[in-house]
Amino acid sequence: MATTRIGTHINAPRSTVYRLLLDGDAVAAWMMPEGITSEVHRFEPVEGGSFSITLTHDEPAHTRAVTPDHVAGTPAQQHDAYFGTFRSLIPDEQVVEVLEFVTEKPDMTGAQTVTFTLTDADGGTYLEVLHEGVPPGLSPAENQAGWRMALTKLAALAARGTTD
Repeated sequence: MATTRIGTHINAPRSTVYRLLLDGDAVAAWMMPEGITSEVHRFEPVEGGSFSITLTHDEPAHTRAVTPDHVAGTPAQQHDAYFGTFRSLIPDEQVVEVLEFVTEKPDMTGAQTVTFTLTDADGGTYLEVLHEGVPPGLSPAENQAGWRMALTKLAALAARGTTD
C-alpha cells in the first residue's frame, strides 16, 4: 500500500475550508478530478458518521486523456462508488476519513485513510492531504494528479465561499 501527501494554499480562512470538507454538496463539487462527477447518497459529518458516494466518468475510458483508473475498478467502467466513515473531526483543524472502494478488483480493495490537516498560512489556509493505504491498483502518479485537480477545485470553491 502506498501513501500520497499533497498540500495547497487556499485563500480562505480555515473555518471556510473545514466547512467545505464536511458539506456533502461541496464534496460532490470538488472532491473528484476533472472528468468525473459524483453523487452523494449519504453524508453524516459527525465522528463515526458515514458517507456513500457514486462516481460517474464523463467520457468513455478509451477517449480520456488521463484515465482515472484509481476510481474505476477497470478502465472501461463508467460508474464507481466508495463508502466510509468519519474517524475524527477537530473543528477548523483536521478531518480524518476511512474509506473503501466498492469493487471486485483485488488490487483496489482495502481500507484507506485520508487525513485533511488545516493550518493558518499567508492570510489563508494551508491544507495538507495525507492519503494512506492507497491500493496497488492506483498508481501514485495518478493518485497525486487526481488530488491536485480536486484541491484546485476546492481552492476555487473556498475563494467563492459558497457551493452555488
